[in-house]
Amino acid sequence: MRWLRIPLVWIYALLILIPVAVVIESSFKSLVDLYANPLWPSSGLTTGAYHTLTSEVPLLHYFVNSAEVTVAALVMVLLFGAMISYAILRLPRVLGYVVYGVFSVGMMIPTQVNMIPVYLEMTKLNLVDTLGGLILVEAAFLMPVSVFIIGGFMRTMSRELLEAATVDGANEWQIFWRIATPLSLPSVASTAIFGGVIVWNDLLFPLLLTKSNTNRTIPLALLSFTGEYQTNYPVIFAGVLLSSIPMVVLYVFLQRYFIAGMTAGAVKG
Repeated sequence: MRWLRIPLVWIYALLILIPVAVVIESSFKSLVDLYANPLWPSSGLTTGAYHTLTSEVPLLHYFVNSAEVTVAALVMVLLFGAMISYAILRLPRVLGYVVYGVFSVGMMIPTQVNMIPVYLEMTKLNLVDTLGGLILVEAAFLMPVSVFIIGGFMRTMSRELLEAATVDGANEWQIFWRIATPLSLPSVASTAIFGGVIVWNDLLFPLLLTKSNTNRTIPLALLSFTGEYQTNYPVIFAGVLLSSIPMVVLYVFLQRYFIAGMTAGAVKG
């Protein structure tokens, strides 16, 4: 069956590239051309959608909001996720499995189930319609994923290596920063990419926790171009393309660690 590999790879690539090409080409169409020929190239390509996007909404301000929320949430998730994962590693095996399982269960709870409790709690803390409250909520819901990925990687480490560092006089903080964290960089990069995409593209919590235009993020800003009777798809496609650039850059910079983490996980698993 080896001869099927290359055709299957090409088919899979086309399944990904064709929708991307349609989105790119549609972002340069007018709304009339898009409805007339949604899947076929048009001779009258225009940059009107990009002009509308940049002139009708403060796009740069929304980009800054999304970047602030994503970066701050990722810093919290990666830092505390790595610390929790290391603590689980240092626990006795049975207790470590139990704590790791508790965090893993957190990924099974649908986000929508917690909408009302989250909103009520943020209201009590006066954090509704603030970027700080949005950052805390995003980080809290990403924490189980972070512990699951980083903790799963750390559990493959040699306990003899950590015990040798203890014998050499290193304390727990030194072992965490100088041994456990550097060895876990592939899993940290994987978590950063995965979590960054989730936070950057999240619509639910910004829609739930922000009210003013000042605190809007990119996905929430693009929602303003949808209407009851008509949706400006070229503008939305243009916004999707522009908003995807930071995530592409993030993956380009971290792909070496991401691939290493995937490979290490496959070998050690």
